[in-house]
Amino acid sequence: MKPGARNLITDVAGLFVGNAEDHGIKTGSTVLVGDRPFVAAVSVMGGAPGTRETDLLAPDKLVQEVDALVLSGGSAFGLDAPSGVADALRAQGRGFATASGARVPIVPGAILFDLSNGGNKDWVENPYKALGRAALANAGVDFALGTAGAGTGAATYRVKGGLGSASVLLENGITVGALVAVNAVGSPLVGDTNHFWAAPWEMDAEFGNLGLPARFDPGHEPFCGKRLGEATTIAIIATDAALTQAQATRMATAAHDGLARAISPAHTPLDGDLVFAAATGARPLTNPVADTFALGHAAAVCLARAIARGVFAATPAPGDVQPCWRDL
Repeated sequence: MKPGARNLITDVAGLFVGNAEDHGIKTGSTVLVGDRPFVAAVSVMGGAPGTRETDLLAPDKLVQEVDALVLSGGSAFGLDAPSGVADALRAQGRGFATASGARVPIVPGAILFDLSNGGNKDWVENPYKALGRAALANAGVDFALGTAGAGTGAATYRVKGGLGSASVLLENGITVGALVAVNAVGSPLVGDTNHFWAAPWEMDAEFGNLGLPARFDPGHEPFCGKRLGEATTIAIIATDAALTQAQATRMATAAHDGLARAISPAHTPLDGDLVFAAATGARPLTNPVADTFALGHAAAVCLARAIARGVFAATPAPGDVQPCWRDL
């Protein structure tokens, strides 16, 4: 297992990512879109999620494929970002055809809370629909990490959060990638050090190559600096494997292991931690048992690395209420 060529989720062929930000508000949106619809699923393990169209991603529901997935800041206001993406996709002729000829794109989304980060939230009109549309317009195979897209206003226990991504190529030829907006109650760093909890899974010195500290206090009780609903780490795990919606759901669930490896504590009552899964279907499984086993492990490894990369890449901005990792 090794990183893909870009070490981004777009190493999964046929997938594209776009970011849009408003640095005055300190927020943004991120979209993952395919060159055609793809199988999607979701696993929610946090106590305070904010979502759009996630119920239809259950394996027993009619819809099996979606046109795009959206991650956004803005708390409940950010649920408008998928609407902007859906409008733009409809204008492109994307979505399922109705009897009237109208197209209806399927665009599930999830939001994080970034309304207390020092930005100007006194807008007259909800900005997120426009941010979603702009993010789709910016979609490509290369995109910024750190203080970008849905990670623009993100925060963690000690330092700014951010947008992260990572990928791996498995020995069986399957590619797995992760995309994440890190905005956690917990910390991606060990104690009061600048070492990442995700260090054991780091590849090619992608977030500083510091390793783990010599020791830490296992009895440390973290301070809860946020209130209910003010956090949430939201992510997408993608693969080129041909998965059913049930198999994709299992991959999303396994990816939460990576979230727990990279953030301590994770899945708290104050976080809405959520992982979408996306499967393009380009590569059939040769051994369904062994391949899905490998996919779950790869998903967890990718997500842990992507979380650390997002925090590592964050950059300072005027009015910040937290330092960046690079400032420690």
